[in-house]
Amino acid sequence: MRKIEQQMNRAIVNRNNWSNSNTFVEYNSFTDCSTIVLHRTAIAVYDHKNQALKLNTGGWQTNTTKSRLNAILDEVMYGASVFQRQFNWFLSYNNQTHDFNDGMILVNGDVV
Repeated sequence: MRKIEQQMNRAIVNRNNWSNSNTFVEYNSFTDCSTIVLHRTAIAVYDHKNQALKLNTGGWQTNTTKSRLNAILDEVMYGASVFQRQFNWFLSYNNQTHDFNDGMILVNGDVV
């Protein structure tokens, strides 16, 4: 995991605002959610109260987006990962493979 991703994860866990280069985390104390932004695209929103994670590429299915999402998943949804096969993205979660879709939500072991 890259250093920037470790810092990003620390900000998520500690419910802090954080920024470095092309990535930032914004914590909203009213909603108890952390929004993770890469290049002006909110790639993930983590709801601390419900331990739910919403994923989004904004149409930018790049290696950097995938790396950031996998770092977040490793921190808050351990065992889940995003991977690519023949240009298509997938999510592996709880021993199941799902087509990756922007807006998908992971909560309580389920994909919504």
